Amino acid sequence: MSQKFKFTVYCLLFTVYCSLSACVTTENFDLLRQDVTQLQKESLLLKNELNNLKEKTSGAVREESFNAIRQSQAEIQSQLSNVSRDIQVLSGRFDENKYFMEKALKDSATERDLIKAQIMSIEGQIKDIREKLNALESQTGQQKEPPKEQPKEAEKRVEEPEKEQQQQGVQPPKATELADKTKAYEAAYNTFKEKQYKEARMKFEAFIKEFPKDNLTDNAQFWIAETYYGEKDFEGAILAYETLLKKYPNSEKAPGALLKQGFSFIEIGDRKTGKVILEKLRERHPDSKEAELAKKKIEEIEKKTGKRKK
Repeated sequence: MSQKFKFTVYCLLFTVYCSLSACVTTENFDLLRQDVTQLQKESLLLKNELNNLKEKTSGAVREESFNAIRQSQAEIQSQLSNVSRDIQVLSGRFDENKYFMEKALKDSATERDLIKAQIMSIEGQIKDIREKLNALESQTGQQKEPPKEQPKEAEKRVEEPEKEQQQQGVQPPKATELADKTKAYEAAYNTFKEKQYKEARMKFEAFIKEFPKDNLTDNAQFWIAETYYGEKDFEGAILAYETLLKKYPNSEKAPGALLKQGFSFIEIGDRKTGKVILEKLRERHPDSKEAELAKKKIEEIEKKTGKRKK
């Protein structure tokens, strides 16, 4: 724009000069030259001002661009933080589901043990039946070929089979007890899997009453607590888990009982006690899967508590 302006000025000056050249004096020519010089200075000033204006405008646009970038970066950082929190929550839920799946596998192992116990009981019964058959076969053979004996010896022979028959008519107490125990526990556990919690609880309580010193008694107490947890009766579950922990502190179900007891306290709003129990679990059973879940839950509680403080 400055070049066009200068060219226009020069053309006007030239035209004026040509038209007035005949009558213009030297003094007027000097004045005209001064005017041209002044116009050139003003044109230069305008050019400088235009350049300064361009620089300022460019700086403002650049600053706006930087601000837009900063705002975009802040939004991205915020989104990343939200995604990170979501990932942590999902990770906690995944670990919790993994724990319950592993627990279900352990329960299936318990079922296999029960089935083995049933098989052993049946094998014992079959063995007893075979012994009875052998005894009956021997008695039948003796009846077909009665030996010549003295009267007293013959009386003894007659009395002995009768005694054997009386003894064989009674099933060995160990096999009977094993079969009854297995059936009782299996019936209670199947009822629990069908989510008939109240009925399952009654059956497990009956099992504990009938077999108080059995190696499955602590498991029965754990499932009693689980029936309360399944009914969302968290206070009842807390007491039932506590019974297991006091009576059977070395039970394999102790880590699970501590974990679910901590969860129960959290469910009723007592996060502080729940956190203490979960920390106790991590201290007593640091290498267990339950300890990993307890760690995730503690971190979740601390995050929620920190947000509320802010």
